[in-house]
Amino acid sequence: MNHYTLAELAPGMTEQFTVTVTAAMMDAFCALTGDCSPIHMSEEYASGRGYPGRVVYGMLGASFFSTLAGVWLPGEHCLLHSVEAKFAKPIFIGDTLTVAGRVEEVNETFGEVTIKAVITNQQGKKVTRGLIRAGVAK
Repeated sequence: MNHYTLAELAPGMTEQFTVTVTAAMMDAFCALTGDCSPIHMSEEYASGRGYPGRVVYGMLGASFFSTLAGVWLPGEHCLLHSVEAKFAKPIFIGDTLTVAGRVEEVNETFGEVTIKAVITNQQGKKVTRGLIRAGVAK
């Protein structure tokens, strides 16, 4: 876990991590949210819609923006203010995702950092884009 304070952050700073999406993650997300849509839970339904397997919840993928901010950039001293996510391509079980962020702005007046984030799959394709605003301890 990183420990950046607002004073230590500067535009251009980057961090990233990787994670592989598992069926267990999908089951846990379903249990937490109650979203039991067959596109996410049924191989047969998803393949009938032309997908190679169950489609990972977009919000499960986007939830890794919370990990990016809370663990990596800025880390311990972060409290999310907002996350804007755009789902560019579907994610599938077994995909290994690289979650990367770049500091775009540090606002000392409001004690807030803006991070441009992107998630790419193992083929280097962008699957999710995000804009994160987070409060950071001074």
